[in-house]
Amino acid sequence: MWTDVPDPVPGEGEVLVEVAASAVNRADILQRQGSYSPPPGASPYPGLECSGRIAALGPGVSGWAVGDEVCALLSGGGYAEKVAVPAGQLLPVPEGLSLRQAAALPEAVCTVWSNVFMVAHLRPEETLLVHGGSSGIGTMAIQLAKALGARVAVTAGTQEKLERCAELGADVLINYREQDFVAEIKQATDGAGADVILDNMGAKYLDRNVQALAVNGRLAIIGMQGGVKGELNIGALLGKRGAISATSLRGRPLGEKAAIVAAVREHVWPLLAAGDVRPIVDRELPMPEAAEAHRLVEASGHIGKVLLVAP
Repeated sequence: MWTDVPDPVPGEGEVLVEVAASAVNRADILQRQGSYSPPPGASPYPGLECSGRIAALGPGVSGWAVGDEVCALLSGGGYAEKVAVPAGQLLPVPEGLSLRQAAALPEAVCTVWSNVFMVAHLRPEETLLVHGGSSGIGTMAIQLAKALGARVAVTAGTQEKLERCAELGADVLINYREQDFVAEIKQATDGAGADVILDNMGAKYLDRNVQALAVNGRLAIIGMQGGVKGELNIGALLGKRGAISATSLRGRPLGEKAAIVAAVREHVWPLLAAGDVRPIVDRELPMPEAAEAHRLVEASGHIGKVLLVAP
C-alpha cells in the first residue's frame, strides 16, 4: 500500500535522497513475508537500493552537494519518495547511464564485487560458476567476471534465460532443470571443476557445490532460496582444499559497507563508464505497484532487475 509517512531526517554523516527509482530484491520479498527483519535502526520499509538526487546534507557530510545525482546501497527504505542514506554508501550515477538505470546497480554490484572478488579472489583465466545467471546478481556477475578475464559458467531454468546469459558473455550454459550442473561443469573444465562458485541456493546445493569445486576452489554463498540447513561432507571439502564463505550486505557495520562501496567505485565504475558492463533491467513499474513487482520476481520469469519508479 502506498501511503503517507513522515519524511526521514538525515542524521550525522547521512544525506537525504529524493528517490527516482528503487529495485526489487529477494530480501524485500522475505521481509514482506516476515522472515527477514531490518537491522536495528534501519528503515522499516523495503528497498535495499535506490537512485535519485540529494535533497539535503546531514551534519558532518562533505564531498557531496544538494542536487547531485546518486545511487545508493540501503539497509531499507528504498520504496519511498525520500530516504536517509549514510554518505559512505553513496555512488555517483555512472557516466552514460540514466538516473533510473542506476537504481539497478548498488545491491547487485556490491554483492558480486564483495563476494567474487574481495572474498573469493577470482582471478583471470579461472572459472566462475554462477547459479541463477539470469538474475540481477547473475547478469552482473557474468559481465564483471568476463571483463576481468575469467571464464563463466551459469545455471538457469529456461533456454531463453541461458541465451541471454550467453549474450552477456557466459561461456558454459547449464539448464538446471534438465542437466546435472556438477557433471556439466566437470566436462567443461576437463574434470577440474569451478574455481569460484557464486551460490544463491544455500542448503539444497551445498553438497553438489562442493563436488563441483576445483582443487583450491572457493564457494561463496549469498542466498538461501534452497533452504538453510544442509549436510557438509568435510572430507570432500578437505580433499579439495576448498573454502566456503557466506555473507550478506544488509546487516554489516557502516564501515564495512563503505569499504565495499569505495572498492566498487574504484574498480567497477570505470567499467560501467566504458560500456564494458551495464545493468540489465527487465522492466519498470510505478512504485505504488510494488505488489505486482513482487509477484513478477517471485514467479522468476524476469531477466535482470525489476525497477520501481517513484511517482
